[in-house]
Amino acid sequence: MKPGYKSIYEQYRHSIVSGLLKPGDKVPSVRVLANELGVARKTVETAWAILVGEGYLISQGARGTRVNPDLILPAQKPTPKQPVAEEKPPAMMEVLRDQQGFLRLGIPSLDAFPYKKWLLLCGKAVRSMQPLEMTNPPLMGYTPLREAIAHYVNVSRGLSCSAEHVFITSGYSNNLRLILNTLATDRDKVLFEDPGYFFGQQALKRAAANLHFVPVDDQGVNVDYLLRYHHDARVLFVTPSHQSPLAVTLSLPRKHQLLKWASQNESWIIEDDYDGEFHYTRKVLPAMKSLDSDDRVIYMGTFSKTVMPALRIGYLVLPHAALARFRETAALTESGQPVLIQKILAAFLGEGHFYQHLKKMRTLYSQRRNHMLAALENIYPHLFNVEVTDGGMHIIAFLRTSTQDVALAEIWQRHELQVSPLSRWYNQTCKRYGLIIGYTNVRSYAEAEALLQRPAAETRALAGGQ
Repeated sequence: MKPGYKSIYEQYRHSIVSGLLKPGDKVPSVRVLANELGVARKTVETAWAILVGEGYLISQGARGTRVNPDLILPAQKPTPKQPVAEEKPPAMMEVLRDQQGFLRLGIPSLDAFPYKKWLLLCGKAVRSMQPLEMTNPPLMGYTPLREAIAHYVNVSRGLSCSAEHVFITSGYSNNLRLILNTLATDRDKVLFEDPGYFFGQQALKRAAANLHFVPVDDQGVNVDYLLRYHHDARVLFVTPSHQSPLAVTLSLPRKHQLLKWASQNESWIIEDDYDGEFHYTRKVLPAMKSLDSDDRVIYMGTFSKTVMPALRIGYLVLPHAALARFRETAALTESGQPVLIQKILAAFLGEGHFYQHLKKMRTLYSQRRNHMLAALENIYPHLFNVEVTDGGMHIIAFLRTSTQDVALAEIWQRHELQVSPLSRWYNQTCKRYGLIIGYTNVRSYAEAEALLQRPAAETRALAGGQ
């Protein structure tokens, strides 16, 4: 319904009286506002005439119409003071994603990224853009990038796929939505690890109506528990190579158990290859998908941790039997990813720069983890226990006696150390307590020590360290 002159008058009068429009501010011309609202010019002229007559507006000819610069409004009644609530620490989602600071999780080494090479590839991609590439992007993704990803996962992760099976997405959240929209209904049971990737569990709580959690121990997700209580599940999300956040690797017997379960029940395993590229003491393990003889595993990857989070590019490697269903869903729910960034990334992979970067990062992250471990032991020798795993981009400093990891994380966050309390990553009652600490941007032992010293006194006072 189009607004009449009275509603226009009341809207602008309210904006002036409330202070949204201040004396001297310019208001739209009659012609512009009439076009914007889809009303006759006479309607706006009538509203403006009333406001001018009441002294709220003043017409200045060629300079336009403004709020009367000499307008004096009655003082607003002060809003009753509310008790000042104690300042709360940033919510978990904000700390993990948006808060600036040190020791952040999932942020690759920003100082060691090959910026010059990346900028050269950007310029080359822009100059080579063709008119056809400026239309709607292909739903499944830019073909050269899909080919480069297929080659990479076949060589480095032990898969056997072609570009046909690769679906380019905008990242982790897009992967979850696309998978659930394609493979599951509201009635279908969806399983997630406990503890599990924080953003993943929060997203699934909103997207999956029948969500359940399966505990993780030192061999990965507890398959016996799954078979006992949730054998009828439709979808399982799992991080077998480097579990998020406990960093354990799913044992080979359990991998075979899961594959057998999925085959017998026609269920789907979603393999999130979280930190799978970063192993420091041995060769990178083949992905679980490489053992999947019955095509029940969907492999899920992202370039957020290997290249940069701002890239917003992820991908799925799909079973052949599910390709048609994913294409059908994508036709209704997806619009494709921007071609330009896909071209740059395709060149980064295709010309070998990605492999060189990963090799460099494995060595660098191993050194930086050692800096963090040594600093923790030096500053908090009796407070934390660290179970050193084979790789990854974070460590967990388990509290030896205290269970107050949430309060402790709040202390560290006040010192700009954006750590995360481990207990918040659990959904069931059996929990462990500690701090999840990123180390990939800590450049030296001296820097690690200086950062960890910031909350030392408060940490010892709360957790009883010596």
